[in-house]
Amino acid sequence: MPQASVIVSTYNSPAWLEKVLWGFEVQTRTDFELIIADDGSGSETRQFIERYRKSSALDIQWVWHEDAGFRKTEILNKAIAAARADYLVFTDGDCIPRQDFVATHLRLRRPNSFLSGGYYKLPRSLSEQLTQADVASQRCFTAGWLRRRGKPTSIKDLKLIQSPRAARLLNRLTPTRPSWNGHNASTWTRHVLDANGFDTRMKYGGEDREFGDRLLNAGLHPVQIRYAAVCLHLDHDRGYVTPGMVAANRLIWDETRRSGSTRTPFGLVQT
Repeated sequence: MPQASVIVSTYNSPAWLEKVLWGFEVQTRTDFELIIADDGSGSETRQFIERYRKSSALDIQWVWHEDAGFRKTEILNKAIAAARADYLVFTDGDCIPRQDFVATHLRLRRPNSFLSGGYYKLPRSLSEQLTQADVASQRCFTAGWLRRRGKPTSIKDLKLIQSPRAARLLNRLTPTRPSWNGHNASTWTRHVLDANGFDTRMKYGGEDREFGDRLLNAGLHPVQIRYAAVCLHLDHDRGYVTPGMVAANRLIWDETRRSGSTRTPFGLVQT
């Protein structure tokens, strides 16, 4: 049995998904399964995944449903139902993991807790230029290499820190509140099932945070790992976002916080 089920969401971005898979190819731990939660991508993505699985040693599942608008919460729930491990790591198909990404989530997991990571955002030009060799060598995770390719120096370069000791210190000092971030978060499968997964009424905008607040309401402890579990976020457009979508999500999220709800009736099991 895998020690972790890594759930990667995607939608019609096979070029970005391929770069993400390059990152999982070079993980220092290999005892994980990879579940691609596909929110209705077309045949190009399906054909890419079929080709990739034939040549890869990764244990890859592909979970898909038809395209009916933004339904990420629904496909995530289907991926959760397909997972075999008792620990779940969530990320997105536009986030390339550093080689210690899975190992870090497994090493830092704690009882009755969830881990809250972040990302380091790349500009569009660098996102497009990254090659498999850049990922395999891990040079793309160093600030100096990125600067030589036009990335301006920033305080956010600290997210690429290589020292575990420095990462622990920065995780303690950061004023950022640890929250459930769908691009880099993990917890035990039983906690996800107790929460009944993601609320399928929710579209884009706060759906991850609402889920995390249900975990907090249930008494789980959030653990900050934004400087320890590193991934590079590839730039892309978000044409699927509308103000109405975000506003509707906000009402559901506000109700979760007001009521102290720990479980949604609109999740893995519809009640």
